[in-house]
Amino acid sequence: MSRSIFKSCGVTRSLLFLIIFSAASQWKPTGSVTVDDAVESTPESTHNIFSSLQSGPFSPASTGDPYFDSTVPRNVTALVGKTAYLGCRVKNLGNRTVSWVRHRDVHILTVATYTYTSDQRFQAIHSRTAHEEWILQIKYVQPRDMNMYICQISTQPHRSFYVNLNVVVPTASILGGPDLHVDKGSMINLTCIIKYSPEPPSYIFWYHYDEVINYNSERGGVSVITEKGETTTSYLLVQNAMVSDSGKYSCSPSNADVAAVRVHVLANGERTAPMSAKGSASRILDHHLLVLSILSSVLCYLLTMAHIRRRVPHSTSPSLSCSS
Repeated sequence: MSRSIFKSCGVTRSLLFLIIFSAASQWKPTGSVTVDDAVESTPESTHNIFSSLQSGPFSPASTGDPYFDSTVPRNVTALVGKTAYLGCRVKNLGNRTVSWVRHRDVHILTVATYTYTSDQRFQAIHSRTAHEEWILQIKYVQPRDMNMYICQISTQPHRSFYVNLNVVVPTASILGGPDLHVDKGSMINLTCIIKYSPEPPSYIFWYHYDEVINYNSERGGVSVITEKGETTTSYLLVQNAMVSDSGKYSCSPSNADVAAVRVHVLANGERTAPMSAKGSASRILDHHLLVLSILSSVLCYLLTMAHIRRRVPHSTSPSLSCSS
């Protein structure tokens, strides 16, 4: 009885799959694309994605069934707002199909090169020449896209290859903020740090108030040094600081939010920053003295109580007073 039930279920699944595949082959939704059709709209970096995926050995196949290349990266990091490419390479596919499924809600995104989601940022890319490569393209990546994605072969049971997408949001900060005090005639040295970026920013603009700083202005003595890498650092150097150089300075990278700091150039005789530091130190000292005074009173009380109880064990505790 159980065997006949399983057999009926298997026949039903096969019929449903044939109906879906037949409908998919006759209907091509807007947005399906192959690499050969999308050369103009695909960034230059994606032209090399198939060649990079083609390198490396495949897992040995004991039968003629399809299988995945285990050397394809399973972790992909993309910059927010950019395009992400999730790779999948299948050997011996035969007449089966490859689908991409979002793990979070088990939503089918693509089947073969057809898109089955209303979110047109998702697209399946397949090359006629590199027929083993199946790429899930996600345009304008957002933090909500950070998830596990499944490349799936329509075998029974399904065979799956998991790819994790991590979306990073670069951040920018200026050291020493939010306020910096410098003496008149000294050098203003502002350091902007850009972190969590998979690639260095293509440009970094510095602003004084709302105007871009002109390094070739008549004032002179203004320069910028930028060191690009996993963490990018940009230095704004302003020599012979003047009172007019005071104000808001902003660091604006191409791939991160703006970071700002306010600079105060102190004229001769001004002691704004030292006085502020002295006042802060004074408040800290007063706080410590208060704590020591309280601890001293408590200790005095405990010692007195211990002494009285040792000498007069059965008497009631008298009223005590301690002076610090």
